[in-house]
Amino acid sequence: MTPSVRLQEMIRVIRSARTQCEERGIIQRECADIRAQFRQSDNGERSHSLAKLLYVHMLGYPAHFGQMECVRLIASTRYNEKRIGYLGAMMLLDEKQDASLLITNSIKNDLSHSSQYVQSLALCTLACMGSGEMCRDLAPEIERLLRASNSYIKKKATLCAVHIIRKVPELGELFTPSARSLLSEKNHGVLHGAVVLITELCERNRDTLGQFRKAVPELVQIMRSLVTSSYSPEHNVAGICDPFLQVRILRLLRILGHNNDTASDAMNDLLAQVATNTDSSKTAGSAVLYETVLTIMDINSESGLRVLAVNILGRFLLNNDRNIRYISMTSLQKIVQTDHNAVQRHRGTIVDCLKDQDASVKRRALELSLALVSAVNIRSMMKELLIFLSTCPPELRSQTASGIFNAAERYSPSKRWHIDTILHVLTTAGGDVRDETVPNLIQLITTASELHSYTVHKLYRALVKDISQQSLVQVACWCIGEYGDLLLKGECEEMEPVQVKEEDVLDALETVLQSHMSSPTTRGFALTATMKLSTRITENVDRIRSIVSIYGSCIDLELQQRAVEYNALFKKYDHMRAAVLERMPVMDKNSPDHTNGDTAVETIKEPDAPKPTVLPSEPASQVCDLLGLLCETDITLQSSPAPISTPPTSTSNAGDILDLLGELELTAVPAVTVYEKNGVSLKLQCDKQMDTDVTVTFIASNSSLSDITNFTLQAAVPKSVKLQMKAPSGNVIPARGLGQVTQTVLLNNPNKVSLKMRVRMSYSNQGMMCQDTVQIDSFPSPAWNCQPSISPL
Repeated sequence: MTPSVRLQEMIRVIRSARTQCEERGIIQRECADIRAQFRQSDNGERSHSLAKLLYVHMLGYPAHFGQMECVRLIASTRYNEKRIGYLGAMMLLDEKQDASLLITNSIKNDLSHSSQYVQSLALCTLACMGSGEMCRDLAPEIERLLRASNSYIKKKATLCAVHIIRKVPELGELFTPSARSLLSEKNHGVLHGAVVLITELCERNRDTLGQFRKAVPELVQIMRSLVTSSYSPEHNVAGICDPFLQVRILRLLRILGHNNDTASDAMNDLLAQVATNTDSSKTAGSAVLYETVLTIMDINSESGLRVLAVNILGRFLLNNDRNIRYISMTSLQKIVQTDHNAVQRHRGTIVDCLKDQDASVKRRALELSLALVSAVNIRSMMKELLIFLSTCPPELRSQTASGIFNAAERYSPSKRWHIDTILHVLTTAGGDVRDETVPNLIQLITTASELHSYTVHKLYRALVKDISQQSLVQVACWCIGEYGDLLLKGECEEMEPVQVKEEDVLDALETVLQSHMSSPTTRGFALTATMKLSTRITENVDRIRSIVSIYGSCIDLELQQRAVEYNALFKKYDHMRAAVLERMPVMDKNSPDHTNGDTAVETIKEPDAPKPTVLPSEPASQVCDLLGLLCETDITLQSSPAPISTPPTSTSNAGDILDLLGELELTAVPAVTVYEKNGVSLKLQCDKQMDTDVTVTFIASNSSLSDITNFTLQAAVPKSVKLQMKAPSGNVIPARGLGQVTQTVLLNNPNKVSLKMRVRMSYSNQGMMCQDTVQIDSFPSPAWNCQPSISPL
């Protein structure tokens, strides 16, 4: 190539390169020629060389050596060179480079130039790459140009002011008066820039909202003229007059009308007019209608207008464009909680979107369908959701199953329907359900005592048919173990009875135990179910004994431990087997205020100086800050878990079952009152002690005339002490001392340090939430001093 080659010729040669290596060679030779041109004196070719360098930059090759040439060309008096120089500055310079500061003075001079085109170049460059320092220096010049008579310059200056406000928000006050006056302009470009500027001012500084809310009638008038204006070729897009300006005005009205009744009332009629007169058959009309809907939903609009907005979104659901359907469902998802009945009218259309081929549309339709489930439509909606579950993509199965479970739990018409629905989900997508599904279903089955026979028959058939769904197999094994006697009787009024033999049940459980598809947890369920059947069948007990003995040497530690314990029941404690393996009691539903398991919440500190036994309650508006109350020694705070049901054991045999630890001689300690207020009394009792362990029981009673509800306890102890809170007996303390709530806390103090405990109580008294904290600096002396005697093993 020769240095005089033109830009078009260079582009042609680069595009004709056959390989990447050949292209790099052409670029390197051309960049060398451009450097040579820059080193020469002004020969009229500098702007052409910079233009070629900008094309090289667009291809991704280094072009930083042209930055200073941009500065030189901007200072030129020739318009062609100045134009290329400003273009190069916007592409090669940014606010992080020092070279950008060199053009500040040139931009300031060009802003006062007699030619509007030179002024335009300076405004565009400042709006594109102006740094914070440049914006501060040139802001007065921009504010001056906002009051110019030339509409072309006003439009450029307005958009430049938007950039300045984004860079330096405190300069917004400088442009506020001028922005208000720009709304009287007739030029659409200036109006568009003015609306964008006002929107930016309102979003950056909420103090200006009051000033611009006075301009709502003027904005309404501008918007109405756009809606009712006749055909204008200059601004018409698909039959809509300047949809870009309409969308900007609607967004500004949404900001001005938010939480303001006066401004909202002023724009209600306009929004109704736009919603009814805008054609949605084209994309431009749909964009205007969508912004109208968002504005209606975000301001204090009338109820009828909100229904109209929901109906517009409902029409969008019928659009062939998937993008429009997607944004429609996204908007309906946001308003379904506030306008549930209005969205409910479009339930059929929303459910049909579950069949869409687009995965994003399916996901949005699923979320919206789950939100529309209610007690009235639970049966019909659940039928559609179950059909969708059987055909949905794998990535949506977990979400669908969880949504079905939640909806069934909230709106279940009957326990049988509830159980059938969950079993259907487990049969269809048992591998995609959450871990808590199994205990939740077991709890549901235990409470439906009249359906035990029906449930165990149905689960047995599902188990025989398919053992690949682990959650279903676990529930089936549990039910067979608990209600195997009902299964063997073959009596079931709800379904056709099938005579099941003992061998068949044991074959099914043994298949689960031996299957490679069964997880260790599932094998544990099956092994326990097999053991429980030993007290529910009359024959084949020897077969059960042999199955259990096999797993006494299992490689899985959990299964091995269970098998060894069960073997001990068969051999040494056979007289206790029936009592230990009797049917589980009805499980209580977990309290929503608790969580299963013992989870440490946070670490706090203990004070050095002793403190009173009982601390005063804190204000209701202030969260009990244990971190601020205990200062220097780390203490672990733990919340009380939810109630956990356990199988009953015989009191007389509790001490010698498996005879692992022998018998303990217990030391009883009198209860001590640690809190008494508002009729609520909390007592502490140390019931059981070992060398380093103690069991502390909190007993809460209520002497007031009304029940205490939502009662919860949290405890904090020094970090060297391990704390474990058991399930409380409940969360409601009956009035007039008619009942108590007990909470057991297990403490392990290996270092035998001085024990201190911080207890936080929260409860509801006649609808008012109360929260108090007490500190216990000394426990009853036997808690750590009494040494229990232990019988020999």
